[in-house]
Amino acid sequence: MIENATNHMNKLILFFVLSLGFTCLSQQKESSKKTLTKENENIEKVIFASMDENANTLLKDSKAYSVSIGIVKDGKTYTKHYGEIDKGKRNKADNNTLFEIASITKIFTGTLIAKAVLDGKINLDDDIRKYITGSYPNLEYHGTPISIKDLVSFKSGFDKDLPNRDEFLKSESDSMPFQLKEMEESYSKEHFFNDLHSIKLDTLPGKVYRYSNASVQLAAHILENVYKKKYETLLKENIFSQLNLKNTKLHLDKNETIANGYNENNILMPNMPNSLWGSAGFLKSSMSDITKFLSFELDQKNTIVQESQRNLLKNDGFWNGYFWDGITLDNNGLNCWKHGGAFGTQNLFAVYPEYKMGISIIVNQSGRNTHSYLYEARQSLVDDLKPFGKKSIGKAIQKKCLENISDGIAYYYQLKEKNIQLYNFLDESELNSLGYKFLKSGSIVSAIEIFKLLVTEFPNSGNAYDSLGEAYFNNKQYELSKQNYQKALELNPSNDNAKEMIKKIEQIKKSNP
Repeated sequence: MIENATNHMNKLILFFVLSLGFTCLSQQKESSKKTLTKENENIEKVIFASMDENANTLLKDSKAYSVSIGIVKDGKTYTKHYGEIDKGKRNKADNNTLFEIASITKIFTGTLIAKAVLDGKINLDDDIRKYITGSYPNLEYHGTPISIKDLVSFKSGFDKDLPNRDEFLKSESDSMPFQLKEMEESYSKEHFFNDLHSIKLDTLPGKVYRYSNASVQLAAHILENVYKKKYETLLKENIFSQLNLKNTKLHLDKNETIANGYNENNILMPNMPNSLWGSAGFLKSSMSDITKFLSFELDQKNTIVQESQRNLLKNDGFWNGYFWDGITLDNNGLNCWKHGGAFGTQNLFAVYPEYKMGISIIVNQSGRNTHSYLYEARQSLVDDLKPFGKKSIGKAIQKKCLENISDGIAYYYQLKEKNIQLYNFLDESELNSLGYKFLKSGSIVSAIEIFKLLVTEFPNSGNAYDSLGEAYFNNKQYELSKQNYQKALELNPSNDNAKEMIKKIEQIKKSNP
C-alpha cells in the first residue's frame, strides 16, 4: 500500500514537472512570436517611413502626378502608391495598374538570351551572324566579328541605332514624341534588316559601350531563330507563366488600358510605339508583377539569374551583364540596375542580392531630369534600408550644403577625417548627384563648388571634369568650361559630349568676341 502510494505520488510529481515544462516552453514560444512580430512591425515601419519620405521628395522634385514604389526585402514585398495618375481625378494607382516599363523590357530579353546560352542554343563567343537570317559582311571590324557577349553588353560597335532617332531627338518640342511614335510605327522588320546592312563598325567589338535598341531587337530575332518560336511566345512560356506574371504583356486585351503619362510640361504623352519585336521597350506591367520579377532577380541560386548578371567581359568594377544598364561590386555588394523611360513614364529597377533587397520606382512623368530624381530616390532608399555597408556621403552633407555651401564642404572633410569607415567616399556618383541637384535647382555657384570638390577627390575621372565644365557653362564662364571639357576629353577621348560642348563654346566666343 505504501509502495503504491509512493509510485502514485511520483507520477503526480512527474506529470506536474512535465506540465510546467510544456507551459514554460509554450510561454517561451509565445514570447518569441511576440518579439518576432514586434521586430517585423518595426521593420515595416522603417520601410514605409522611408518610402513616404522619398516618394514625397520625388513628387516635389520631379513634379510628377504619381509615384509608385515597390520593395522586396528579406523575402517580403512592400508596395505603396502616391498622388494620382491624372491631376484632379483622384485616380490613385494600385498594384494592378498597368504602366509602360519601357527599357526594363531589355532585362526580360536578356533573361531569355541567358537561358538560350544555358540551353546550349547559343554560344557567347560565337559570331552573331551565325544566328541571323541573311548575309552581313559589314558586321565586323577589321576581321573581328561581333560576338553574342558583345551584343548583350551594349558593346557591339554599331555606329547608329535602328531605327535612327538622332534627328528626332535633337528637338525638345512637346510634339517630338508624337512624331517619333509615328515614324517608329511605320518602321517594319524589312526596314530593320535593310538598314542593318548600312551599319558600320568604327571600333573593335567589346571595347566601347554604346547603348543600342538595335542590339536588343536583333537579340529577339536570334531567339526566334534558335528556338523556332515567336519572341512573345518565349516570354510567355519561360517568364510570365513561370513567375505567375498575370499583368505583364506586350499587347493589351480589349478592356485594358495603360496609366497616362506626362512630360515635364504636364502635357499628356502618347504610348510607346509597337515596332519590330518589342524586345527593347514595349512591355507593360504592374507593380504586383514587377515585385515578383524583383524577387526572381534576387534568387542567386537560380542559374539563369546567375548567368544574366555575370561579368561577361571581365571588366573591373563595372559591367553590364545581359542588357542591364550597369552591375557593380561596391560597398553595397553586388547591385544591378536598369532604367526604363517611355514618353510619359519612367521606372528604375534595381536589385541588391547581398541585402536581399530589390527596389522599383515608377513615376508617370518623363523629363530631362526625371532619371536623376529616380536615381536619388533609389540611393536614399538603399541608404535607409540596407543592413550593412557604408552610408551615403552625398546624403550626409546635403543639408549643410543647402544651408551654406562652404560649411557643407568643410563638413565633408570633417567626416572624411573622423568617420571614413562610416561613409562611402569611394563612389564619385555621390558628389556628382549632389552637384546636379544644385544645378537643376538653379544654385549654380553651389553646384560649381561641389563639382570642384568632385574633381579634387577624383582627379582621374573624365566624368567629374565634364560635370564641372557643364556647371561653368551654365554660369557663362566659358573659358573655365572649355578647360574642364578639354580635361574630360583628355581622360576619355570617346566623350562625344565634351567634343560637342567645346565646339559650342567656340561658336559662342566667335559670336561674342
